Amino acid sequence: MPPKSDSVEGMRPCFHPIQIPNLSSPADLSPDFTHPLLGLIGASGDPGPYIPLSVSYAGIVLTFVNEQNRPLNSQNVADALQKFSLKKTAVQKALDALADSAQISFKEYGKQKIYLARQDQFDIPNGEELEEMKKANSKLQEEIAEQKKITSEVESEIKSLQSNLTLEEIRSKEAILQSEVQEMEEKLNKLQSGVILVKPEDKKIIEESFSERVTQWRKRKRMFKELWDNITENSPKDLKEFKEELGLEYDEDVDVTIQPYSEMLASLSKRRKVSR
Repeated sequence: MPPKSDSVEGMRPCFHPIQIPNLSSPADLSPDFTHPLLGLIGASGDPGPYIPLSVSYAGIVLTFVNEQNRPLNSQNVADALQKFSLKKTAVQKALDALADSAQISFKEYGKQKIYLARQDQFDIPNGEELEEMKKANSKLQEEIAEQKKITSEVESEIKSLQSNLTLEEIRSKEAILQSEVQEMEEKLNKLQSGVILVKPEDKKIIEESFSERVTQWRKRKRMFKELWDNITENSPKDLKEFKEELGLEYDEDVDVTIQPYSEMLASLSKRRKVSR
């Protein structure tokens, strides 16, 4: 198992030496391969065989490869270490140097190199340890499921509370309802006291106007239906499409129907007969 760590940055400084092969002079060292805080290693004239992993690009790469402990190519590593401003060229050099110094393993597949952490550095658990780890993992999974359930219940309660009115909104709504109740009570008191709210002559004018409009509505519906039936009797066109083409609308298209108004008119006529 690889050593536990939150991130590359969270690793403790390690001055594990890395062997840089085939480097005999400062000119052989690339600035891309060294940490900017160190400058060009070997500038004094003696590059030395080692650089500290805690501050070198190679150290960052090695720590990442060990943490991941899975097959990686140079692009994978470069993408993951962008926060260190590492270019792919520098990453490739670091990986090659680490592979040449046997600090990581690698295999070639055609033109591509695949790198992997050395497995002999990790403690491999035996069967009993694996079984214990499985049990611990199962227990943790149960705890996670329980926590998810609790979280879901809390989120549901929060959502329910957020959907409720605030105290200010409740007071505002209460004031509106009280105003409406007061207005209705005033109307009810007037009706109960026998006050005539509409004059008989005004009422008669309104009823006659209503009767005339409903009668005209019914008459025009009938006229249109007769005309429409004559026009479309032998028409090969789809009637619905033809109606849309002409821009015609039925009452039902605008959610209106004559039926309730006809019933009101019938009730009005019945009341008139009774009053006579």
